[in-house]
Amino acid sequence: MEITFYGVRGSCPCPSPENERYGGNTACVGLDVSGESPLIFDLGTGLRRFGETQPLDGTFRGAAFVTHLHWDHVQGLPFFPPADRVGARFDVYGPAQREGSLGEVFADFMRPPYFPVHVSELRGDITFHDVWEDDLAVGDAKVRVRPVPHAGPTVGYRVEWHGLTITYISDHQAPLSLDTVADSVLELCDGADLLIHDAQYTLDEFQVKSHWGHCTVDYAVRVGQEAGVRTLALFHHDPAHGDDTVDGLLAGAQAHSKKIGGPEVIAAAEGMRLEL
Repeated sequence: MEITFYGVRGSCPCPSPENERYGGNTACVGLDVSGESPLIFDLGTGLRRFGETQPLDGTFRGAAFVTHLHWDHVQGLPFFPPADRVGARFDVYGPAQREGSLGEVFADFMRPPYFPVHVSELRGDITFHDVWEDDLAVGDAKVRVRPVPHAGPTVGYRVEWHGLTITYISDHQAPLSLDTVADSVLELCDGADLLIHDAQYTLDEFQVKSHWGHCTVDYAVRVGQEAGVRTLALFHHDPAHGDDTVDGLLAGAQAHSKKIGGPEVIAAAEGMRLEL
């Protein structure tokens, strides 16, 4: 399996010289197994770069797993040409919202005056699927969906594909005490080969923004350690954290994980490819 990071930022796109190595696009991660249709985690602005790797002749087939409906996780769909071709098929999974089903909510923000084209006008066959606490088969992949604490209805995903397990938890509201992990999160993470996890804040930042729906870097390590994951990829980097800051957070997380017997720790970077 090949995992490619097309966008690793949280909150908003932030391209700048200070972010050149880790990148400035928002959440989008691709999973590929030879001979099968790709799977995608989230539809942030990194989706445009993923689209550059896909066919534009109507043969595109793929599925996306959306964690929640904040802008940084859905803004890429209007800029994804592979789905805007006759014959293309794109299945989008995500949690229904208080305002309506997943399809209704997408239709509500992808329309004039916010965007000149309605989602229903895209020429491909785009199907939206509401999920919450579900176990699915998507092609040969087994997908587990469970709720994750965040601001608004949010889920995480566990994908078991060809003997490998990838867990994706992009946004995770840690408890104020930072000393417990929700059972649903541990279920998703249990023994995963790779955990891609929210790591937006330092401890000082969390003390100011503890109710904003995210967690600290060390809390991400704690989740990985408690769940017995093999590798933790720090993800959803704060837009204010330049390359040097992320380097420092990575070094601290690696030292902390080694101290507590946790997983190998890496920092997700735009363009990074992992082979499992």
